[in-house]
Amino acid sequence: MSLLQRHAVTAETLKRWQGREFAWGTADCARLAACHLRRAGHQPPLNRSGQWRTALGAARALQRAGFANLADALDAVPLLRIAPAAAMQGDIVALPSEDRFEALGIVLGNGRVLSWIGGDAAPGCAVLQPVQPPAMAWRVLFEMGAGA
Repeated sequence: MSLLQRHAVTAETLKRWQGREFAWGTADCARLAACHLRRAGHQPPLNRSGQWRTALGAARALQRAGFANLADALDAVPLLRIAPAAAMQGDIVALPSEDRFEALGIVLGNGRVLSWIGGDAAPGCAVLQPVQPPAMAWRVLFEMGAGA
């Protein structure tokens, strides 16, 4: 995987999601991560968990899919769990959040991520410079032809 391809896929994700208002089940961090993973050539298991419209519904959807939390769902994708400090553009990180879920974000570089922090209280999906470091990170392995 070239860095140019990694950059292109991440730029596509940024263009599609930046500014979108938060909505459980259609515009939340799980859907953001799933979209990014599809662009990278993966079939994320979150797509098989059904629909949700609330935080409780999201927890139930994860449970139906067989996951205790979002980290477990990401671990089910062929991704490498890495040290958060090693995350590079296009990787996924889990950030501390005020609601019951960690906030997933897409690493943009220079410490910035694309995400919501604060769940439905967040004004929109934005480029953030988190104050607290990510709790977890996953290296997104881009499949050949992804993002092309």
